Amino acid sequence: MKRPIEWQIATVKAIRPETPDVRTLTLALPDWTAHRPGQHYDVRLTAADGYSAQRSYSVASEPERTGEIDLTVERLADGEVSRFLADTVAVGGYFVWDRSIGGPLLLVAGGSGVVPLMAMLRHRAAAGINDPARLLYSARTYEQIIYRDELEGLGRKDGLAISYALTRSQPAGWKGYTRRIDDAMLKDVSGPLGPAALAYICGPTALVEVAADGLERVGLPAEHIRTERFGPTGP
Repeated sequence: MKRPIEWQIATVKAIRPETPDVRTLTLALPDWTAHRPGQHYDVRLTAADGYSAQRSYSVASEPERTGEIDLTVERLADGEVSRFLADTVAVGGYFVWDRSIGGPLLLVAGGSGVVPLMAMLRHRAAAGINDPARLLYSARTYEQIIYRDELEGLGRKDGLAISYALTRSQPAGWKGYTRRIDDAMLKDVSGPLGPAALAYICGPTALVEVAADGLERVGLPAEHIRTERFGPTGP
């Protein structure tokens, strides 16, 4: 029998800045349940006067870490922020990937859309998965690449290649892409994986639509493409 979903009080264990506008909160959960990489939590923020607001955030941490989760949040000018969060696991199974699904794996991210994809990459590393994988990550600038140092480390793991597209500015000597995601870029990145690859795309609506349509045009079957949108902002 399925256990009913209930709200639970989370304790903020740590706050880590990722970029000037993005931070990762580590939350301890009294009734922690293992998630599948790619899933999200519903988060309710409650003020002292009783006012509350609810949002959904993807889990950035790997399910192998027990008792706590990482949520990476982009600070928006008109957003509501609180250090006291109460949250519940969201049931779902479409936008998830783990070792039981396997590879080849293609991940396409725009801005903070990298968060659920990072959970997949962390799970891949923790589980010792060597199936071929590619990440194409679009950001405005080099400084706005979330998890940049960790991604560089993961990129040295067997079978994983990471490509960046910087759309606003690039550092001196930059050898990555210098434009928005397009069909040619998608063909370059997805080509080595072949038509059997399973693709996960997460980011702003415009980027998700361009990438999903483009992958179909370069030969990836529609049933192999899974998408999740993260609001109107992005690179």
